[in-house]
Amino acid sequence: ADRLPSIPATIAAMHFGAISLAGEPCGAAYERLALREAKTRVISIDPNIRPKFITDESAYRARLQRMMAAADIVKVSDADLQWLAPGLPFEDFAASLLSRAASLVLLTRGAQGARAAIRGATVQWDAVPATVVDTVGAGDTFGGALLARLLAAGVASDRGALREPSIVRGAVAAATQAAALACLVDRRTFQWEPEEYILNPARQEDP
Repeated sequence: ADRLPSIPATIAAMHFGAISLAGEPCGAAYERLALREAKTRVISIDPNIRPKFITDESAYRARLQRMMAAADIVKVSDADLQWLAPGLPFEDFAASLLSRAASLVLLTRGAQGARAAIRGATVQWDAVPATVVDTVGAGDTFGGALLARLLAAGVASDRGALREPSIVRGAVAAATQAAALACLVDRRTFQWEPEEYILNPARQEDP
């Protein structure tokens, strides 16, 4: 954690989350890196909480709170939200983060679709129907597609674009379609390049 790398200026955004934040020393190092780079880059966090990897719950909760407070984009699942704030409605959870650094807060709900909150508006997006083969990686695919589409829309040079409903709708549409496509295959045996669906709006249809 004391020897953080220099990040090239060409890196426009950084994403953090999952089990990398639960253990030491990597958790402390990633936290310091995120907080340092938040001044100059888009920071995204997806806690993707896995309780069996948590060795110090109070320290882990505190780390997530500090990182989410500094992030531009926060994505949680239904399960994450229940662990972080049992019984708290998504609207209240999102409002708390939007009052700090966050410009965009998302809730993924599997077959129930996704919700995205920005200051003054909430976007609801239905899941894309899919014959599910394997759900492993669908959440990561959603997050990756979302960030790719937002960067393509110019949020790296103008973070205010994260608060534009039309940009958010396009990104969430791309993310839900990418997540659905990820569920169609067994990734143990199949390789797939989804960029054309993520970056090309013509390949995406509104539900």
